[in-house]
Amino acid sequence: MPQDSVPSLYEWLGGSTALNTLTDHFYRHVKNDALLGAVFAHMGDHHPAHVAAFLGEVLGGPPAYSASHGGHAHMVRQHLGRHLSQEQRRRWVALLLETADELGMPDDPEFRSALVGYLEWGSRLAVINSQPGAAVDPDQPMPKWGWGEVKGPYTGG
Repeated sequence: MPQDSVPSLYEWLGGSTALNTLTDHFYRHVKNDALLGAVFAHMGDHHPAHVAAFLGEVLGGPPAYSASHGGHAHMVRQHLGRHLSQEQRRRWVALLLETADELGMPDDPEFRSALVGYLEWGSRLAVINSQPGAAVDPDQPMPKWGWGEVKGPYTGG
């Protein structure tokens, strides 16, 4: 596949519609999850859409989260003082991937490798930024995640 025809991860997964469906379903599961339910009990009804916009921007979609919420620094601020644990982080990642499977999102190895890579990286930052003493760099750039070493989706060749 020529490099100029490689879709972004955002395009490959189905864009904002797919991400909004994913986060809506995911946060419904979270509400009933023994480990995560209390962590997200205070989240408003717009939380799934905000997370979808953030993930979309990170995965190569439009800068909707930055335009509406202030970018990566804003996301980091949402985790300050929350004292998240590795157990909660692992469950969050696992439940999000289970929800992606449930919805039939792309499961080719290249896409899932890139998605898992970001979820691991981002969720580990969330844990770090939730601990005492964490601070926000207001100028930190929005992360941009791509295909990594594989250079595009698996096409059977």
